[in-house]
Amino acid sequence: MKSPIDLKTVLRRQWEIGARREARLLGAETAWPWLLSIGRPRPQVLRDDLDHVKRHVAAWRQVQIGEVVWEAIKYRATATAIEVPVAWKLNRPSEWVQACNDSGIRQEFEALAMLVEQTPTLFHAIWVRRRSLWVDKPLDEIVRAARLAEQLEPGCANGRPLRALDQYTIDTKFFERHARLLTTLLDVRFDGEVGRLGLECFLNALPTGEHWVLMVDLDGGLLPFRRMRASSVDLERTATPGESLIVIENETCEHSLPPLPGTIAILGSGFDLNWMKANWLRNKRVAYWGDLDTWGLQFLAKARGHVPELSALIMNVDIWEAYQAHAVREPIPAGRISPPNLNPSETFLYTQMLEKENGRLEQERIPTAVVQNVLLAWANVQDSAEPASAPRF
Repeated sequence: MKSPIDLKTVLRRQWEIGARREARLLGAETAWPWLLSIGRPRPQVLRDDLDHVKRHVAAWRQVQIGEVVWEAIKYRATATAIEVPVAWKLNRPSEWVQACNDSGIRQEFEALAMLVEQTPTLFHAIWVRRRSLWVDKPLDEIVRAARLAEQLEPGCANGRPLRALDQYTIDTKFFERHARLLTTLLDVRFDGEVGRLGLECFLNALPTGEHWVLMVDLDGGLLPFRRMRASSVDLERTATPGESLIVIENETCEHSLPPLPGTIAILGSGFDLNWMKANWLRNKRVAYWGDLDTWGLQFLAKARGHVPELSALIMNVDIWEAYQAHAVREPIPAGRISPPNLNPSETFLYTQMLEKENGRLEQERIPTAVVQNVLLAWANVQDSAEPASAPRF
């Protein structure tokens, strides 16, 4: 037999589970009423400890929240059937909160009610499931962030700093205070693309603060360590050692890189490529390798705008066609018009990506052998050229 205190403890624990909160607060009509089993007294308990059963019944008769379901049960130890509580029926979320009898839960429920009332439906599950995004923060700021996330579109910053976006009636530090929240809300709208690219990159905003990239010494004797971190600010000011540089969009491709004499690889720049306008790059052989999707070609175009003579590696029609079976959907393209600084073949490829249902071929999906052959050929380590027909998985 469960007492009212026992089931209140259960209800509080259920509130702390995000998926359960979402199912009960935002779920289908079948989520309510909620029937919690109390349990029936066992014949032995009724025979040996009748006072305990009487106290149990009395405690449930005092419950005024929801509805206690009673059932008449005939026991051998009693002359007639006795009514015992068998279930506690809660009919709506407010009764769940009342039954918990917890001030913190009540305050959260009231805050959730306000957020659900004042923000778009597509964000409601975020409020219910991820309380850390808004708990202990001014709710009016959370509502403003939700309304801002409704208005923001890919590339809308047009190269300006985020704090300079004055058309949204927010203060200059709003993005700084709520970057994590805005990224989460925009990920709901744009299928996780903002978290993958970064908020500033997705909005085409001028990067602020320090962005750290991974430097890998492919020569083995150019840096004191094989792997080092450097900020993009320092990269713009200080030349890397060696004669050659490969700029790579994602850090996760490091395992595909072969040893290359005189070469440093910079991984994880993403859209933060302004450091490539540094004068010292004019004295190096530079290559770029990114995802085969519209964002990757946008990044390539930006890099080529700073270093016109750079070589684009593994970003061509042959590779695209060879590994189409491993392409995936690109939730939000970088733009409907191809960017400047692409050559005719890359511009054609950009158009093809927009037309395909699966328009993204990620760097990690290209076999290591193919990547290494292309990089070795570019570095003139071997005489082979980039294969016309790359081996398939």
